Amino acid sequence: MKHLGTMNVDVITLFVEDLLKTKTFYQDVFKLSAVYEDEVSAVFSFGNMSINLLAISEADGLIQPGKVASLEAGSRFQFTIRVEDVDAEINELKKSGVELLNGPLNRPWGVRTVAFADPAGHVWELAQQLS
Repeated sequence: MKHLGTMNVDVITLFVEDLLKTKTFYQDVFKLSAVYEDEVSAVFSFGNMSINLLAISEADGLIQPGKVASLEAGSRFQFTIRVEDVDAEINELKKSGVELLNGPLNRPWGVRTVAFADPAGHVWELAQQLS
């Protein structure tokens, strides 16, 4: 049997308050089409893994007795996508009406980054390796 640490993460499920608005954001910003959708979810393939947007009303059934955090609780993680040119990507984000949380910033560890959030508050970072 394989150890869990040697296996790939296949799907990340994100709980969202407004499925339609968040689904539209993923279609517009990431230029993706849902590979599966129904009235409470939409799944997007990011190549090496999928993001499942799930209506928050359905979350309790997955994580009970755990609790679902509200949008107001704040972010507890971020996704990072490596890109060749952060500044070019910022122009594309702005064309899609995305508001930036921060950046572009040259980080002391040699990466140029920009961060933004989806409508459900999940934080995404674009990162460009600097020479």
